[in-house]
Amino acid sequence: MGGGAAAAPIPRLTAITFLFLLPIVIQSHTPSISVRDFGATGDGKHYDTAAIQSAIDSCRTKPCYVTFPTGTYLTATIFLKSNVILDIPKGSTILGGTKLEDYPKEFDRWYVILAENARDVGITGGGVVDGQGLEFVVKFDERKNVMVSWNQTGACSGDECRPRLVGFLDSTNVRVWNVTFRQPAYWCLHIVRCENTSIHDVSIYGDFNTPNNDGIDIEDSNNTVITRCHIDTGDDAICPKTYTSPLYNLTATNSWIRTKSSAIKLGSASWFELNNLVFDNITIVDSHRGLALQIRDGGNVSDITFSNINISTRYYDPSWWGRAEPIYVTTCPRHSDSSEGSISNLNFVNISAVSENGIFLSGSKGGLLRNLRFININLTYKRWTKYMGGLVDYRPGCQGLVNHSTAGIIMEHIDGLDVENVNMRWFDGRTVQWDNPLDFRPSTVNNISLLNFHSGVYKQGRGSSEQIPLFGSN
Repeated sequence: MGGGAAAAPIPRLTAITFLFLLPIVIQSHTPSISVRDFGATGDGKHYDTAAIQSAIDSCRTKPCYVTFPTGTYLTATIFLKSNVILDIPKGSTILGGTKLEDYPKEFDRWYVILAENARDVGITGGGVVDGQGLEFVVKFDERKNVMVSWNQTGACSGDECRPRLVGFLDSTNVRVWNVTFRQPAYWCLHIVRCENTSIHDVSIYGDFNTPNNDGIDIEDSNNTVITRCHIDTGDDAICPKTYTSPLYNLTATNSWIRTKSSAIKLGSASWFELNNLVFDNITIVDSHRGLALQIRDGGNVSDITFSNINISTRYYDPSWWGRAEPIYVTTCPRHSDSSEGSISNLNFVNISAVSENGIFLSGSKGGLLRNLRFININLTYKRWTKYMGGLVDYRPGCQGLVNHSTAGIIMEHIDGLDVENVNMRWFDGRTVQWDNPLDFRPSTVNNISLLNFHSGVYKQGRGSSEQIPLFGSN
């Protein structure tokens, strides 16, 4: 075309930066609606539910940003609709109600913010959504709080009848970014049967002693991306699960997690398949369990990768599931009549862990673990809490808590395990008694390959340490 020079291609970094800035550009040219114009007070004392809902329902543009000027907005359940973005700026808080009448009759709709069958919907702004979780505590206990349960309604049973914080149900093109979720009474961010979900730059703070205040629960949803999130809560932090349909294509990266339960947990609800999940560049600190697969309901799990992850796990009170395992992979039937699911093609690459307990890999007779790969793994074992060790945790269901000597890696019902470049270090003192690197019965574990596997005890000397090899390379 003529004699002029061809246009230079857009650099990749510039294109990526543009994609991240695109929502800001769109927002700056999109009309916004203020909840104050519909009568919201923002004083944190009077309910602003009607004003907020009226603002949402008045939206006609695509997208429509519903804004919350500086203040605290007490509300019962509010319902998002398609093309609506809640814009909660810094200095503003949406405060969830604590009364049973603040929520719909149906338990599965108990959320402070709820979107159902919506498209192009989301939450952003830099502000806070607060569930007032501490108001649901009946008895404060450093081991585990005792919580309110609204099971007298008949809408649900057991001790988990409390409202969740934010839910997107049966929705498409969901985006949650640049927002803080605080003090959920139950699950925090719940993604249910959704397609194309983006969650980034989100902070979640739940009470560390409160059970069932999960960070992000991804249920029966596909094509989900989670990145640059900070999750500090009592129960499971990132939890994919399946109840009614398979879950596939989930990526979680560049995040920081602390929890009294599992930092990343697949299951335990697992009636359908979980496929093609990637977890990369994640830091896990002071958690009860690091990377966990808890398959209990017959669904099959395959093609899962954990890479570039730093883990610190420790014991907490045994009323919480977990026994300080940095990696925990299990499949067994929840009940005597439950099906057994399988786990296959599982990769752990570039993992470093400091832990009070070892790795637990446990399949079942009808649900083997197949084709597991551990590559470039550094494991440091030492004790620093006073909680009792010597227990294997199969919960929920299965065998429960079982007495068992501690080992570097416990294995059962496995067909295919490749271990390459694994370094296992044992500190002296209370950990001298667990000097067994590998614990397995040959009758249930087959096709193991060990390449450059090292294990040794480190005895602490004055200003130095001495390694005593227990298990050489192979």
